[in-house]
Amino acid sequence: MTSSTKRLQILAEELDSISQKMTAGELILNSHAQEARLHIFYGRLLYATDELHRVWRWQRAIQQYCPNWEAKAIAPLSPDRPWEYQLLYQGISKKQISLTQAKAVIHRVAFEILFCLSRYPDLSYELQPQQEGESNLSLGLSLSYRELEPTIGKASQLLSQWQGAGLENLSPMLVPVSKQPVSPDSFSGIGQYLNGEYDLWDLALNLQKSTIAITRALIPLIGKGIVQLKIMPDRPGPSFPQATPTHKELQAQEAKKARGLIACIDDSPVIAQTLRNIVEAVGYQLIHTADPVKGLAQLAQNKPDLIFLDVEMPSASGYTVCQFLRKAPAFKDTPVIMLTSRDNVVDRSRAKLVGASEFIGKPPERQQVLHAIEKYLGGSKK
Repeated sequence: MTSSTKRLQILAEELDSISQKMTAGELILNSHAQEARLHIFYGRLLYATDELHRVWRWQRAIQQYCPNWEAKAIAPLSPDRPWEYQLLYQGISKKQISLTQAKAVIHRVAFEILFCLSRYPDLSYELQPQQEGESNLSLGLSLSYRELEPTIGKASQLLSQWQGAGLENLSPMLVPVSKQPVSPDSFSGIGQYLNGEYDLWDLALNLQKSTIAITRALIPLIGKGIVQLKIMPDRPGPSFPQATPTHKELQAQEAKKARGLIACIDDSPVIAQTLRNIVEAVGYQLIHTADPVKGLAQLAQNKPDLIFLDVEMPSASGYTVCQFLRKAPAFKDTPVIMLTSRDNVVDRSRAKLVGASEFIGKPPERQQVLHAIEKYLGGSKK
């Protein structure tokens, strides 16, 4: 048993316990690179969500199991359930898809998320219970632990095979992109998918091959500099009518706005998403810009209460940006937290010289980020 499969086994035991206790709430899975939520109702899985490739996963699962269904909302959606789950239920209620198809989508998304998260050594989880009334909708379209067990087993098997193939440092969420023109039918048909619009999961589905076979086929091309693997932001989500928020929900939204605004200047979408997952979980909003030069105008317009700033960016040095911020009256007192993978005395000293408030390593760890928020903004920890 590998370390990854051990982590998944421990998580499976937690899910079994939740099932037996018939708990309602969210099981939050957290790592330095990714956060996901398992939405639980009476011990059963409603749906799994993550923010890195949430729409990407949804579209892939629909393509695989509901290829003839146009997933459109036919009624306003409530904010207390994942929108994917509500679209599936509406599709069932209108007999556009079957319950079997809907559950297959839930299985597939859960499989991918459990596989990806279990790869990280710092994986942790926390259950946030919720009080909810009984709902036939939730109990009908959901997975019991017994139903979920085969999916967990499938993820465990792939984890073992993935590590055995020497791919433990790669993620199926990576997107292969050709660095030079290639014909669509080149590399056994892979060439048509090297345009930055398909991740490794997609290639396996479209070419009807295993994810391991696809990834191993790309390794020689990567070594020759023909293909590179990139981290891509999520695709735009669907738009649909929302249910009118309740008074309680409006109060919660106002309270969240009142907590404050945090900015992230970093060219890495993964770092930005990691910070977003952390700060929004404790009630703050986050704005992100990958370009420090263009982003200064955005900062001036929004006036964030705290700024996370990458030290090394292609277009400008974080030290230069920090020095500029300190000379601007609007930001001379704004806390600036420098982010870098080079954590040494020289860099820390330089950060202090240009006016940085604090200096933390990359990837940012949850407790470090929360400590900085607590220190400078008085944010509560969760």
